[in-house]
Amino acid sequence: MRDHKSLNVWKKSHALTLQIYDISMSFPHYEIFGVTSQIRRATSPISTNISERCGRSSANEFKRFLGIAYGSAAESEYLILLSKNLGYIDEAVYNDLSEKIEEIKKMLSSLIGTIN
Repeated sequence: MRDHKSLNVWKKSHALTLQIYDISMSFPHYEIFGVTSQIRRATSPISTNISERCGRSSANEFKRFLGIAYGSAAESEYLILLSKNLGYIDEAVYNDLSEKIEEIKKMLSSLIGTIN
């Protein structure tokens, strides 16, 4: 069992979630149950599933939770694009968030690859 807070991928995904919460506070109020809620619900499971994985012991469980985290990262990637296309974030913020998501996905993919 490892401490999830010591994993770089967890640190990066947690920081991304905090950034998404901060950025999405400026989204239109009418999106509170739309894009705002969706993007928050997409990013938080990345670090949540890494955390839950650290409480498990088998390699298969490890892979499963990392796979779920990867799926959440991919969903977040789309919602960031949607937010840009709707005009809720500008190009610079979009590029920053996209780079962070890509790095997290690569880290998760690498971890999954080491188990296979």
